[in-house]
Amino acid sequence: MKVIPVIDILNGIAVHAVKGIRSEYKPLQSILSDSAQPLAVAKAFRNLGFSDLYVADLDAIIDCTTSFGGLKQVAESSGIKLMVDAGITNIDRAKSLLNNGVSKVVVGTETMQSKSFVGEAVKHLGVDRVIVSLDLKGDKVLAKEGFDGAKEPISLLREFKEMGLAEVIVLDLSRVGSGEGINIDLLRKVIDEVSLETFVGGGVRSIEDLVQLRDLGVSGVLVATALHTGKISVKQLKQAKLL
Repeated sequence: MKVIPVIDILNGIAVHAVKGIRSEYKPLQSILSDSAQPLAVAKAFRNLGFSDLYVADLDAIIDCTTSFGGLKQVAESSGIKLMVDAGITNIDRAKSLLNNGVSKVVVGTETMQSKSFVGEAVKHLGVDRVIVSLDLKGDKVLAKEGFDGAKEPISLLREFKEMGLAEVIVLDLSRVGSGEGINIDLLRKVIDEVSLETFVGGGVRSIEDLVQLRDLGVSGVLVATALHTGKISVKQLKQAKLL
């Protein structure tokens, strides 16, 4: 199982995300980096031994921009592999993202307009370059009004799997930055009933949470607040053979 650090970028700097309420996000304060500049934070993670980084480019999500130069600089200068949610809703933007050094495109249900886009992305980008973020608030799927996919998480994931999807992030935005723990019951259903390679984000509190997720069969865990505050240390990760 991989432990994947997270950077949320808003107004060009790394911010501390709390429960998906973006108006309340503040510049990141971390024991791992003196700077909130995304490149500095990414380099800090790479120097600690992390090989992958999840980036939520909130500027791109909000403005639907196609200028990913900042991400390219992070990818090339830090040497870390990026999986990026940039609010991608069309293939051209997805290809632009990949052309700027990103390893994997995150397609989030929160910004998805049609479920068929998942199949298009897998077809045009490759199954290994696409990961869907099942964006949740509690047990409710976050999607645009008029979205034509199933409203229930497991049913929606089955639809995506039929389109060729292989990987999913189960991301409960109501738990992001909260330290409330993970929805283990839902994760168990995803792993047992849908059989997708499953990543999870939102609510991780401790090294014990990570060990539990590894034992459950999770492929990767997105961790932000617990790393930045030191509640989960690099020493603990190495002792648990998670880094």
